[in-house]
Amino acid sequence: MARNQTLHFTTPGLDEATAQRVVELLQSRLDACTDLHLTLKHVHWNVVGPHFIAVHEMLDPQVDTVRGFADDLAERIATLGGAPQGTAGGLVARRAWDDYDIGRATTQQHLAALDVVYQGVISTYREGIKELDELDLVTQDMFISQTEQLELFHWFIRAHLEDTGGRLSTEGATTEKDAAAEA
Repeated sequence: MARNQTLHFTTPGLDEATAQRVVELLQSRLDACTDLHLTLKHVHWNVVGPHFIAVHEMLDPQVDTVRGFADDLAERIATLGGAPQGTAGGLVARRAWDDYDIGRATTQQHLAALDVVYQGVISTYREGIKELDELDLVTQDMFISQTEQLELFHWFIRAHLEDTGGRLSTEGATTEKDAAAEA
């Protein structure tokens, strides 16, 4: 979570304490989106196997969109009077998740691991949406919009892992490595 920072101002209608909490929520999503777009690009570079080109090309628009989310989140932090933190070292120090550590692997292994990644990112977005209901509806709207796109991308990933009966090959996996092993 972001460390408390001094707000230089805040937007009309938000008191400083509320704005501070909203900035913390925004920073946590900025960290998640920065990590996610780098992870997606890592997978793009390291995916191999029979469905290589389909997955390789599917990931670039996701990278671009999630990178855009990071920019929107950072600009919202600045709008509320905060200072967005975008350094790699700061992200690593603040994050509550482990680094994606699957290197060169098959499309199914990477997609299985990305299924777990997306589950984590989407879950924390939804938690933020609930909290923002009482804090700031403008930021909540941003989170809702971004979640909709993330859920669509998650569906794209899961479509590769699903059988005709709707069962996911990664069912029950809770870590990226476990999911990749089950794929």
